[in-house]
Amino acid sequence: MAELRHSASMGARAVSSPAHRDDPTHPFAAALDAGDGGAAPVRSSSRGRDRDKDPHHHRAFASALLHLPPPLRSLLSLEDPRLAYWILAFLAFLLFAGILLLSSLWSRLNAPYLCYKDGIALRCPRVKEPPSLWENPYSSTTSWKPCAERRENGISDLPPENETTGYIFIHAEGGLNQQRIAICNAVAVAKIMNATLILPVLKQDQIWKDQTKFEDIFDVDHFIEYLKDDVRIVREIPDWFTEKAELFTSIRRTVKNIPKYASAQFYIDNVLPRIKEKKIMALKPFVDRLGYDNVPPEINRLRCRVNYHALKFLPEIEEMADKLAARMRNRTGSLNPYMALHLRFEKGMVGLSFCDFVGTREEKAMMASYRQKEWPRRYKNGSHLWQLALQKRKEGRCPLEPGEVAVILRAMGYPKETQIYVASGQVYGGKNRMAPLRNMFPNLVTKEELANKEELDHFRKHVTSLAALDFLVCLKSDVFVMTHGGNFAKLIIGARRYTGHRLKSIKPDKGLMSKSFGDPFMGWAAFVEDVVISHQTRTGLPEETFPNYDIWENPLTPCMCKA
Repeated sequence: MAELRHSASMGARAVSSPAHRDDPTHPFAAALDAGDGGAAPVRSSSRGRDRDKDPHHHRAFASALLHLPPPLRSLLSLEDPRLAYWILAFLAFLLFAGILLLSSLWSRLNAPYLCYKDGIALRCPRVKEPPSLWENPYSSTTSWKPCAERRENGISDLPPENETTGYIFIHAEGGLNQQRIAICNAVAVAKIMNATLILPVLKQDQIWKDQTKFEDIFDVDHFIEYLKDDVRIVREIPDWFTEKAELFTSIRRTVKNIPKYASAQFYIDNVLPRIKEKKIMALKPFVDRLGYDNVPPEINRLRCRVNYHALKFLPEIEEMADKLAARMRNRTGSLNPYMALHLRFEKGMVGLSFCDFVGTREEKAMMASYRQKEWPRRYKNGSHLWQLALQKRKEGRCPLEPGEVAVILRAMGYPKETQIYVASGQVYGGKNRMAPLRNMFPNLVTKEELANKEELDHFRKHVTSLAALDFLVCLKSDVFVMTHGGNFAKLIIGARRYTGHRLKSIKPDKGLMSKSFGDPFMGWAAFVEDVVISHQTRTGLPEETFPNYDIWENPLTPCMCKA
């Protein structure tokens, strides 16, 4: 028995030897003592002397070890506790980095849909929705919203009428849409200089000889009321000014030589001093006389506010446009979507383009004579025009012919039954030129075919009113297709983007199409594939603006916000 007690005591000493159990610097010893409810003896050591002065330090560490998973517990069971702390810190760093990475990935997955330019190509995020002939993918159009509208209960920062810097007056020149842009710019310039704007005059168009006034097209009361917190606008030239007839002819009262796309600072430095001196000045000319990248963002938002909210057509124009759009959708007795086609192929456009088109020798000779008469300096002797025409077609700068438009639309998948509203002047070449388009899409109409003579007679008094009807019917369409550039198409595409990018606005790739049309070895299947792939991103999707890209076609960056 004595020998047994002696061997047991020797075994206990072996287990509790100072090198193992009684060494408080060893994590296993501290863990065992804490687990058995005993207190580990406090001893000093040459390793970690400062840390070992605290008797509770190792108990807390041992307690933490007991709650760790077995793999981590074995990893941290090291001779040197400082190494264990470094490993814990490294693991904490990895955990933190992982959280940041997941957060970044989540934000990217939920970022607003946005196409971007890659050279001449447009890159857009992929969407899971199947392609639709009549609308853009829902997932690509829900991340942006318009935000240029008037602030509700906003505080006006306008000074009293007698404290403005003076009055400015402009003539809005050109067609309806060029006049619209001029009006938006006039409001912006008045804001830049803190001046009072006299209601712009719509200058008589030299082609249409139209005598339309501002109040014949737009709702003046709404225009002034909506902008009352932004710019002071008056209907007439002040009574105290007696030189009304000479306002645009007097050199003393006119600011000329304003460069194209002038900056806000140019107006402050060069125009504002003259307005302060003379109190009332006319700005001439005023087409494209304000830039986009060299003005404050709030000025661009103001231009959007004017264009999309303040400039409203008269109620009778809006009502007639609603009737025409409703008739387009009900032509077959049941509701159908409709396409609006802005066909730029009038004689003037064909002549001005200096492009070559299919036609007889007689037609080509007549067009050459017309160009020589209208543009003698550009025409010269005509010897250089063939090479110029080829170059312009390769670069996609020629208007699409009606037959080319028909082939592109069929390749995109639009069936023969598609309802098409045509906004166009007199097509060059008449019925023969329109025949391929009508044969492929027989349900093709104009406003003259949708409305009776009595309905349109009221609007014939002002040619601009007829242009306004075309504008609104195209704006309300399910799909809008342009065939050439111009302010009409640019403003339509911009407005449809501003309302949410949902409605398709097809802008054909004329450069690619010219190559395809000129390739005698390209089969129909290959042509269809080229058309579909190249136009997937040319339908008015959210696209970031870039330098020298005007806000009328793409108002996203200055005038829209993340939803």
